[in-house]
Amino acid sequence: MKNLPFSSLIGYKCILLKLEKNPSIPYSASFLLALYHMFSHVHVQVDGRSISSVRNMELAKHEGAIKTIQSEDGDVIDCVDIYKQPAFNHPLLKNHTIQMKPSSYPRGMETEQFESELLQGWHKNGQCPEGTIPIVRAQIHNSTRTMAFVPRRKNLDQVASEAVRNHEYAQVSAVNGNYFGASAMLNVWNPATFDNEFSLAQIWLLSGPQDELNSMEAGWIVSQVDKRTKLFIYWTSDDYQSTGCYNLDCPGFVQTDKKFGLGGNLEPVSTYGGKQYEMSITIHKDKQSGNWWLRIQNVDLGYWPGSIFTGLSDRADFITWGGEIVNSELEGRHTSTQMGSGHFPSEDFGKASFFRNLGYIDDSGAVRDPENLVPYASNPSCYDLHIPTKNDFGTHFYFGGPGYSDKCQ
Repeated sequence: MKNLPFSSLIGYKCILLKLEKNPSIPYSASFLLALYHMFSHVHVQVDGRSISSVRNMELAKHEGAIKTIQSEDGDVIDCVDIYKQPAFNHPLLKNHTIQMKPSSYPRGMETEQFESELLQGWHKNGQCPEGTIPIVRAQIHNSTRTMAFVPRRKNLDQVASEAVRNHEYAQVSAVNGNYFGASAMLNVWNPATFDNEFSLAQIWLLSGPQDELNSMEAGWIVSQVDKRTKLFIYWTSDDYQSTGCYNLDCPGFVQTDKKFGLGGNLEPVSTYGGKQYEMSITIHKDKQSGNWWLRIQNVDLGYWPGSIFTGLSDRADFITWGGEIVNSELEGRHTSTQMGSGHFPSEDFGKASFFRNLGYIDDSGAVRDPENLVPYASNPSCYDLHIPTKNDFGTHFYFGGPGYSDKCQ
């Protein structure tokens, strides 16, 4: 979106105030979403700079920061005392004792260390000291989130709510089970994004009824704010209403390793017809502590304490792997925001985005191949998926698409 004068900002605010004072005025949820994006994310010029850039420059150091690292790609990393990280501001974690490593690993999960080609740019300019964790000072844009679409109803074609329809998916799900973790390898891309939307690829672990949905999520995301591919996590314990957040933006996730900064840029990314760069993700429950551990590139990055959840304090009911985008339709047509590589799954390896070696962790703590996966593409003419026959990639699928086209209106 272009920078707008202050008068335009006032105009949007007037519209919102009018709607608030006249609730009888008919308007659609998509119209309100459009207004929200225009009002909440507009860049207002102040002395030749946008308010958003001024705010980022003035963003204070995180409490407990011992060292700050400036990355060439724009990230600012504060190395924060591990005992002063945001997690311990959660009322349920006031007297929490950090679990530095999982007490055990799922059987069949690779635990050996390997030199990953996927890194974060700030590593070139320094490392965080022992006893600290990296926190990205300018976190990723907190775009509107809704529940992941999971096929709870018999009629899978039943239209979802207006809010969910603004989010489009290409994903597969393991449903109605007792799951104690999930894993996959996925290739990392930098899809084009527009109109303050986002495009992501991630794993969801879900539990609970829709109005009390618990979710843990991890993957990569690109937003229109700076168009960089970032490592991210997300969690909620009440269907995205008042609990949860991205990364370490609120108390909850406890980070224990200093290698990756949540919300930080990832590099390099895969290229169309060229080299593919992959990220491994495993989330598994440590039954001894009750914590849900996140493992990225075979690094035990940290955990979600079981105490911050309701349904997920025990186990997950659903696992979903796949892509998601926001379609704001701000120009009166479908967005051009891409999913995955921006190409359809029919183009296959090296050109389409994929998840491979999908796994779930059962009650005995063993990694299993998921069976009877439920595929779901909310708008196949825009973003689709394809599940090939199992091969060296194990259970795998391709997904994604370009968004707006002759067939995607």
